[in-house]
Amino acid sequence: MDVNVTYLTLGGFVEAKKFGYVYFMVMFTVYILIMCGNITIVSLICKHETLHEPMYIFIAALLLNSALYSTVIYPKLFIDFLSEKQIISYSACFFQLFLYYTSWGSEFFLLSAMAYDRYVSICKPLQYLTIMRKTTVSVFLVLAWFLPACQISLALVLNANSKLCNFTVDGIFCNNSVYSVYCVRSRALAVYGIFGLVSTGLLSLFFILFTYISILLVCYRSSTEVRTKAAQTCLPHLLVLISFTCLCSYDVIIARLETNFTKTVRLIMSLQSVLYHPLFNPIIYGVKMKEISKHLKRLFCQHKLI
Repeated sequence: MDVNVTYLTLGGFVEAKKFGYVYFMVMFTVYILIMCGNITIVSLICKHETLHEPMYIFIAALLLNSALYSTVIYPKLFIDFLSEKQIISYSACFFQLFLYYTSWGSEFFLLSAMAYDRYVSICKPLQYLTIMRKTTVSVFLVLAWFLPACQISLALVLNANSKLCNFTVDGIFCNNSVYSVYCVRSRALAVYGIFGLVSTGLLSLFFILFTYISILLVCYRSSTEVRTKAAQTCLPHLLVLISFTCLCSYDVIIARLETNFTKTVRLIMSLQSVLYHPLFNPIIYGVKMKEISKHLKRLFCQHKLI
């Protein structure tokens, strides 16, 4: 161990020595399922020209983001489950935090882009091809990753000179709980954190809700066929949004409000936050999106052509 490197202890593990191999096998299995599920659907979207539409491109980007989110967390967990001490260098901790929250912000922006795509498709169908051009889609994708990265980078810069008073993080990976190691919490960082939460999370959420309310109003006045099409394409996005919003709410409750949960409860909630959402995303889109489901059936059941 390099004496010139500051290490933090990840203190959120429960009975890691006793159940380390059990944790490892369960999480490794889940990680393989997450990667296989996400990459399979992304590959199908890339392979089939019928899926080269804005909606499916945004879905592919969202699933790639889920794969990134999981890869930021899981490999380090595997090492910690099999180690006597669960530690991480200070710089590696903040790199993990940077990628973790960048992927979060990207997910909000991608869900917003998907909601806008559905809004234009259903509410302004005659203008769809004009508005949702390849250039527009490319700009949305670049901004979805660039803006969150800039926001998180600035937060890390604001925190660069903070003094450490504690070397134990109350968690199993580096998220907002890492700020508890500082002697004094930066007021500027706290204000900026609220700004980031509002600008990235709440505004995106309100925008998404606005677009879906507009879609519902249009569908209410439209034919049964339009309602069916809207339900088939919008329902998966809403399910993913609900799942992701619950995940974000957990992070705010645990880290920002410093809620006093027991160590076991924190571990269970932390594991849930990295288990369900990235695992359910490909299942939701694979089952609920008709075109993706059709290609999946062709892939796994070659003898049953749809």
